[in-house]
Amino acid sequence: MAGPLSGVRIIEMAGLGPGPFAGMMLADHGAEVIRIDRPGGAPETVLGRSRRSIVVDLKSPEGTAILRKLAKTADGLIEGLRPGVMERLGLGPDVLLGDNPRLVYGRMTGWGQAGPLAHAAGHDINYIALAGALHAYGRAGEKPTPPINMVGDFGGGGMMLAFGMAAALLSAQKTGKGQVIDAAMTAGAAVLMSMIWGFYGEGAWKDERGVNMLDTGTHFYDTYACMGGGYISIGSIEPQFYAELRRRAGLEHDPDFDAQMDPSGWGRLKDKLTVLFRTKTREEWCALMEGTDVCFAPVLSLAEAPSHPHNAARGTFIELGGMTQPAPAPRYSETRNDTPTPAPRAGADTAAILGELGYSDAEIAALADARAVAT
Repeated sequence: MAGPLSGVRIIEMAGLGPGPFAGMMLADHGAEVIRIDRPGGAPETVLGRSRRSIVVDLKSPEGTAILRKLAKTADGLIEGLRPGVMERLGLGPDVLLGDNPRLVYGRMTGWGQAGPLAHAAGHDINYIALAGALHAYGRAGEKPTPPINMVGDFGGGGMMLAFGMAAALLSAQKTGKGQVIDAAMTAGAAVLMSMIWGFYGEGAWKDERGVNMLDTGTHFYDTYACMGGGYISIGSIEPQFYAELRRRAGLEHDPDFDAQMDPSGWGRLKDKLTVLFRTKTREEWCALMEGTDVCFAPVLSLAEAPSHPHNAARGTFIELGGMTQPAPAPRYSETRNDTPTPAPRAGADTAAILGELGYSDAEIAALADARAVAT
C-alpha cells in the first residue's frame, strides 16, 4: 500500500469494532496490516479493508510459534483482548519484545490494563459513562443519550490506539526501542472531553445536559425539523454568523433575537425558530442558507450523504466490494494513499505469509492437516 506508513508492518489480532478500526486507519495510510484470524472467524467488512489474513490456532504450540516468528518481522502489533489473555497464550509483551526489541505493542481495552475494573466486561456505553462523557450527551430534562459508539469504541479507542501506534513507531525509529501502549477507552473518552473540562473549570459549562451552548441548550446551535420532513443544523455562534442567520431567516428586525447570549431567552427563541423552520422544506432552507456564513447544513441520512455535491466533489465516500463506505482520511499534500482493497476472506493469505516466513509447501500442508492454520 502507498501512503505515509508504507513499509511499516503491523500484526492485528482479529477482534470487533475498535481494534479493526485502528487497523483500518493504519492500513488506509500505507501500513501492511496482517490480521491474525481465528479458525472459523468472520472478519468485519468495511473495517477489515486493505488487510492480509492468516488463520492461526494460537492455542496450539505450532500456532504460537508462527505468531512469534511473524512478530519478529513486524514493526507493531495491536490487540484488544482482555488483560492477561495474550500472556496466557505465551504471546505477551515480555515475550514478543524479547524476540523483537523494536516492536510497538498496542493494547486496547475498555478499562485499561490495570485498575479495579480491568478484568470486567463492558461496552462503549459503560466506558464513556465512567469517563464523565455520557452524562453530557442529551437534552435538558432527559436521560443521557449514547452517541452510538463513536466516543468510546472509535474516538477514544480505535483512533487513540492508531495515534499511539504512530507516535510509538516514530519513537522506535529514533531510539531502536519498542514499547507497550495501554489504550483504555475510558481514558480516551475523557481526553475527547478536554475542551468541555476546560469550560467546566472556568465556570463556563454547567454540569447538566442540554443547558449549555454546545449541547442543544441554545437556539442558535441545534437541529430543527422542516416542513415535509427532514432536519437542518444551525451553528451560528459568532456574532457575524448569528447576524447572517437572522438576515436570511427574516429575523433581523425582531428585537427578541438581539440578546443572543442571554440564557434566560434561549428556550423562548428556540420555540420561535422551531415554528419558523417548519414553514419551509429542507430544500428551501438549503437554497437560502447552504454555503453561506450562517454555519448551516442539512442533516443527511446514510443514504443521502454520499451523493451530496460537496461530498461527491471531494470523494468523501467510495464504493468498494459493492458497499458504500468512507474514503481514507486525512489527505496529504505529498503522499497519495492507495484506494483501499476489500476485506479479505479469513485465511486468504495464510499460505503466502507462511511461505514468506520460510515454511515449505510440505510444512504448510502439515500445519493445515494439524489444524494449526487454515487456508
